[in-house]
Amino acid sequence: MADEVEQALPRAVALSWGIAERPQRGPKRELSIERIVDAAIGVADAEGLSAVSMSRIATELGFTTMSLYRYVTGKDDVLALMQDAVCDVPIPPEEAAGSDWRGGLRRWSMATIEVIQAHPWFPDIPISGIPLMPNNLAVLDWGLREMRGLPLTDAEKMSTALLLSSYARAVGVVERDVRQSREKGATPPQSGEAFAAALAELVTPERFPDLAPLVASGGYSDGEDEQDDFAFGLERILDGIERYVTARAAGEPIVAYEPRPEPVPHDKAVREAAKARREAEKALREARKREREAIARGRERAERDADRGARR
Repeated sequence: MADEVEQALPRAVALSWGIAERPQRGPKRELSIERIVDAAIGVADAEGLSAVSMSRIATELGFTTMSLYRYVTGKDDVLALMQDAVCDVPIPPEEAAGSDWRGGLRRWSMATIEVIQAHPWFPDIPISGIPLMPNNLAVLDWGLREMRGLPLTDAEKMSTALLLSSYARAVGVVERDVRQSREKGATPPQSGEAFAAALAELVTPERFPDLAPLVASGGYSDGEDEQDDFAFGLERILDGIERYVTARAAGEPIVAYEPRPEPVPHDKAVREAAKARREAEKALREARKREREAIARGRERAERDADRGARR
């Protein structure tokens, strides 16, 4: 039976469950799948996912590249095993489930952020399908456990898990990119009076009627304010889930989902009109700039004339 299960699963999945056949002989007995994965994670943590290769892993371990292929079929196996390995996160005990489903899902969602913080390369591994490996499934089981007492169908619970994990993953990627950019010092500080004045010059009420007041008030920032954007968004998602759960429990008529809208036609005329508007707004900004410069020059001449008149 074990052989049948192994043959039905991808090699990396079988390896993660410990049911794949392992080599009986090797160049050195201390080489193992666990050591290969640990070395790959070390390289990725230090230099990013692009630095991970079979040859680099072999070098880190002090073996030949070919010796690794006795344990894995290739780099794809290693990446999948790396992804599962870092998902071995602390899971709250069973008795904590169900008492506060919002708090439980809040903690569950935050786990994704924490994995990305510890291993920034984690979201760079493409998602190829539903979770199949043990640590991934343990995390999913944890999330479903927090929804155990909710009046939701199995499909609705899975959709809820996807919603929350996708949101956390997206925010985690944004936070990672901003953090890495700041660490590298590649971009100038987006703050100060000069920056605010330049931004206000570009973001005009004529072109951005709702954004312009926010820029003028200083509310448009790079996230260094007191509000936790992830926490704010997560609470609004949980509000929506709670409203849905309450309606379902009360037997109210609810709509699980609407069909996806049809794609908006890519109209060439609309693109050309938008381009013309941008050019007109640019011309208007330049005209206003010339006007301000002319006024400034006029004031300077007037001050000089007044000064000469006073001296006479």
